[in-house]
Amino acid sequence: MPVSVFKTNIQTQFQAQKIINILMGYLPKYKINFDLDDCDKILRVEGNFIEEDRIIEKVSALGFEVFPL
Repeated sequence: MPVSVFKTNIQTQFQAQKIINILMGYLPKYKINFDLDDCDKILRVEGNFIEEDRIIEKVSALGFEVFPL
């Protein structure tokens, strides 16, 4: 299954969970998680058809930085 990986500026588990909840509303059948221990604060999205632009748009709208890797 395809996976998209993004660098973010998410700092806390609370922020990460907020973003996961919003993205799950948009992509309910996808696997979405963060690796906040990584220096790039990685966001991973796994699913059949990933619209990276839409993910970037949704996360950016919440005031966070997000860049595809």
